[in-house]
Amino acid sequence: MKRREFIKLIGGEATAWPLAARPQQPTMPVIGFLNGSSAWEYAYVVGAFREGLKQTGYIDGENVFIEYRWAEGHYERLSTLATDLLNRRVAVIAANAPAAVAAKEATKSVPIVFVTAADPVKIGLVASLNRPGGNLTGVGLLSVELAPKKLQMLHELVPNARTMTLLVNSANPNAQTQTRGYSLPAIFQYREFAAAGGLMSYGTSLTETYRQVGVYVGRILKGEKAADLPVQQATKVELIINLRTAKALGIEVPPTLLGRADEVIE
Repeated sequence: MKRREFIKLIGGEATAWPLAARPQQPTMPVIGFLNGSSAWEYAYVVGAFREGLKQTGYIDGENVFIEYRWAEGHYERLSTLATDLLNRRVAVIAANAPAAVAAKEATKSVPIVFVTAADPVKIGLVASLNRPGGNLTGVGLLSVELAPKKLQMLHELVPNARTMTLLVNSANPNAQTQTRGYSLPAIFQYREFAAAGGLMSYGTSLTETYRQVGVYVGRILKGEKAADLPVQQATKVELIINLRTAKALGIEVPPTLLGRADEVIE
C-alpha cells in the first residue's frame, strides 16, 4: 500500500471512530472580565491584565480564553452581564468594584478577583484583608490616602488659589463624562482622566494593578483558592500632567512639578 493511500485510510477510519474512542482534547478554561466602564477606556489595562496572566503561564487564545463584558457606564446592566458570564461557565471572574458587587450577588462559588478604591471590607466584598473568606479576593487602590498630596500639588500648580473644591460623583461615571467645561484647574485620580483632557492626575497605577489581578487569576486557575489569597494593596502611584490642557488654561507648570511627573502629555 502506498504511503498516501495509507494516510488517507487512517484519516478515514479516524473520522469513523465512535466519539468515546477518540482522544479527548483538554477544554480551555474561560476567564470572565467584567467591568462597569468601556472597552476603549480600559484597553491599556487589559494588556497589563494579560501580562499578569502570562507571568503565570496563561496566554489568551492558547491555553485560556477571555470573555469580556462591558457595562459602558450603565451599572444597572452589571447583574445581567455577570449572569451571562456564569452561563458561559467561566472558571474565574476579574472585575472592578461595581462589577464585583454584582458578580458576588450572582455567585457564591465562582472565584472573583476585584479591583477597588474603596475598603473591600466596608463594602462587603471580603471578611478581612488577610483572610478574605468566601470566593473573592483582589487588589485595593490607594485613594483617600493620596488626598493631601493631591492638594499639595494643586497648590504648587496654582499657588494663588485660596478656595478649592472637592467634586464627588456617587455614580462613578466614566472619565470622559467628567471632563470639566469651566476652565478650572483640577487634579484627578487616574491616568485616563488626564488622557481625556484633564489637567493632572495622581493616583495608583491601574496598569500595575491589573497586572497583579492577572497574576491572581492565573494562580486561581492553577488551583489556589480566593479565600486563601490575601487582598493586596497596590503601592505604585503615578503623576500625569497634560501640558496641552495647561496651555489652554493659561497655566505654566513649574519645572519642579514637571520633573516629578511619570508622564507628560504634550
